[in-house]
Amino acid sequence: MSRKKNSDVEETEGENVQGKFVLRLFITGASPNSSRAITNLKNICEANIPGSYSLEIIDVYQSNDIAESEGLIALPMLVKKYPLPERRMIGDMSNTRKVLTGLGLVPQ
Repeated sequence: MSRKKNSDVEETEGENVQGKFVLRLFITGASPNSSRAITNLKNICEANIPGSYSLEIIDVYQSNDIAESEGLIALPMLVKKYPLPERRMIGDMSNTRKVLTGLGLVPQ
């Protein structure tokens, strides 16, 4: 299973750590869309919630069991686990405003 964590945040095992955002980004290998989604999401998080998030990147080619249990419908897909409510966003995360809205940082 290929998982990466933001080095500034301790591993959370899917649980919130003192108000931090818990994010899971599901990707398909090293595809261009996946690479863009990773870069865009990291940039958005560092610009808006630096040090206040954990990001788990899951390659569905290497983690089919997790992909199936999450009921993924399209990739790349970001799942905001915490704070509630859980939200799902599809795409390369290039629309910063939509990502911030999905994270609950900008009113809808």
